Amino acid sequence: MIDNRLRLSRTALPSAACLALAAAALLATGAHAAPTAATAGGTTLSPAGHRFSAVADGPVMFEAGPIVVTCTASSTLPGADGRNTLPDRPSPAGPASVRISPPGFQDCTTDVPGLRVSVETNEQAGPWQVLLQHGSPSTARLSIPTGGFVLRTSGLLACTALAAPTAPATADGTWDERERSALILDHAPIPVKITGSFFCATSVTTATITARYAVHDTTDPTRRITVGP
Repeated sequence: MIDNRLRLSRTALPSAACLALAAAALLATGAHAAPTAATAGGTTLSPAGHRFSAVADGPVMFEAGPIVVTCTASSTLPGADGRNTLPDRPSPAGPASVRISPPGFQDCTTDVPGLRVSVETNEQAGPWQVLLQHGSPSTARLSIPTGGFVLRTSGLLACTALAAPTAPATADGTWDERERSALILDHAPIPVKITGSFFCATSVTTATITARYAVHDTTDPTRRITVGP
């Protein structure tokens, strides 16, 4: 279970605030193992052509060292140009890729006094995608375009954290269908770049994300999204 409470060790305040930036510069939404050549068989996503939403069913937590930042809400919803639509054809080998709308993150906070947090996502440098691979277990990778996630702090410190700063990056997770279809991220690492004033933690280059996204069929709510061979 993901703890809803913020946890923050009592380090020096400027350092803590900027480390929080690095933690929050992750996106979205895994277990650390990606599919290997030995397991990367074909993948079929069903129901083909259906649209879907992915909504965090608990807080999304970002960590860098002892720092934890929490966003209470996050989701990606069907959008223009076929975003969040399952492909009509299976992938004969390797993962099936699905373009998604850039996920939103709301109500992101830390318990550092005087520090406000805002998050922006974009696809100016390329698409956001989910890569799903059938296996035991099936895996899910959230692909972030270069510079597609930007977190800024204001108030106590003015710092900017950029996820996937020089190239697209992925957060690796698992796909779960035991209770309901879900994408699970468990301390999934992602590269970040911190810029800003003197006290911003520019030496921090990696943060992690923990989240569970429930995936719902919006074309036919009675159906379930599945990942098969």
